[in-house]
Amino acid sequence: MLVSSESHFLVRVLNGTFQILDSIKDRIGLVVSDFFSSIPSSELLNARFVCRKGGIMQSAICHKPKTKDSLSERNELPPNPDGDMGAVFNVLDSMLKDMLDRLKSMREETIRTCVGFDSISKKNLHIYEQFIRELCMEGKVGAAFSLCSKVMHKYGTPSIYTHNYLINGLCETGNLDKALWIVEEMKCRGPSPSCATYNALIKGYILMNNIDKALEIFSTMDSNGITPNRVSCNILVDALCKKGFIRESKKLLKMILSDKHDDPSLITSTIIMDGCFKHGDSSQALATWERLRSIPIDRITYNVIINGYCLKRDKIMALSYTCQMLKTGFMPDIFSYNMLIGLLSKERQMDEACYIFSVMTRMGVRPDRITYKIIIQGLCMSGDVAKANYFLCCMLENSIIPEPLIWNVIIHGYGKLGNVHRAEDVRSQMVASGVLPNVFTYNALIYTHINDQNFIKAYSMKREMLLHGVFPDAVTFNMLIGAACSVGDIDFALRLHGDMLRMGCEPDAITYTELLRYCCISYKMKEADWLFDRIRSSGIRLDHVPFLRFYY
Repeated sequence: MLVSSESHFLVRVLNGTFQILDSIKDRIGLVVSDFFSSIPSSELLNARFVCRKGGIMQSAICHKPKTKDSLSERNELPPNPDGDMGAVFNVLDSMLKDMLDRLKSMREETIRTCVGFDSISKKNLHIYEQFIRELCMEGKVGAAFSLCSKVMHKYGTPSIYTHNYLINGLCETGNLDKALWIVEEMKCRGPSPSCATYNALIKGYILMNNIDKALEIFSTMDSNGITPNRVSCNILVDALCKKGFIRESKKLLKMILSDKHDDPSLITSTIIMDGCFKHGDSSQALATWERLRSIPIDRITYNVIINGYCLKRDKIMALSYTCQMLKTGFMPDIFSYNMLIGLLSKERQMDEACYIFSVMTRMGVRPDRITYKIIIQGLCMSGDVAKANYFLCCMLENSIIPEPLIWNVIIHGYGKLGNVHRAEDVRSQMVASGVLPNVFTYNALIYTHINDQNFIKAYSMKREMLLHGVFPDAVTFNMLIGAACSVGDIDFALRLHGDMLRMGCEPDAITYTELLRYCCISYKMKEADWLFDRIRSSGIRLDHVPFLRFYY
């Protein structure tokens, strides 16, 4: 069996201690023998060595007495002409005390070494627990369990913290059955589940959109001797508010707090206020806000009420609470500015939105992807594509690679303006930045070429996207079919419709409306009848437009 380095060291220390004890016995034996006999010490040692080899431990006083080489003659004892035995025993006491002191110091050193080993083991165990925690947070639950099995083999049953890390990791990855099994094992073998254990389970079922099971787990906490804390309450209240069950969340909160004779915390009240705003119950949200004014309010609470007024598109009140936030001593963060810029962009007030953006940068708040996305989309919808492209360049200068949506919005913006060259340049810049064009990118380019009356180039984009592994969707075919119909090439439009069906892309109401219109205009009534029958058999919900086109 392999022995660890700590065990080797402990054995060496104990072996040294036993050797010292033997040395003490030998020394005392020599002194006593020299006192009671005249055998020289060297002869006594030789005799003892012979006796030990023979397996017999004999006393030194059993040897034949001699008068030479006594302790006094070898100056190991003071001269004692009067035969005073006191000085001899004083020397013996001194020697014995010295040896016992050495033995005591060795024993204390051994104890300190054992304590050191224990602290090293605890430190190593803590390091392993941190590794398990990091692995679970990164979603590497399998590796965390592998490391945990090694910890169990070396240190025994892991602590409650390690169990909670593993359960939380399983819940985050959706493996709730195994998490529940571990909790049942903890009840049987230990350590006993804590409130944090149940909180992880509740949160896991909520992430899987199973609120009923989360409430069931919550109801079993009392029967298992666990009292729900504020975290349990906040998790459930937040889940109920997101589903729109504001009244039920308040009932649950009242039930939990009635047992503790406590008031809702700032976090819980903020969650309820946010849920009320998002589901249109502004009066209840403001009533909650008024109750909160008696306690210190944090930045998150201000952000919730600012977001509430942004959802109501009440710019004045949103800016008012932003100013109140500043007066209270809280600096607006990235969320505060993004909400204000989003509100102004929806209202097409892009000059004010750009001003808020400049204030944001001057205050030291760095814009993120969401900030740029909001302001670029707003500028493109307002027709200021050049300024939107400027913000795109700012993103690249700040080492923020835009997502495909931002590139597509700018390409489509240039397409609406008929600026084909700028649209193509943005697509080239997109590819150079390492962002692959998707179906929406090609649709924006097809729209750009159709708007420029270049139908051949538009159709070539369809072939190009297939070469790059991007499959056309219904929007792609609808634009090409509409373009073919607009130039009177109904046969090519019907051929595109056939390609659409062969590629597994289902036509929609827009597809059939365009085809019906131009079949009727071209007096291709046979094709129109076939298309109309196909519309009715496909189950597509239609408005009055196809019927007007057909009977026209």
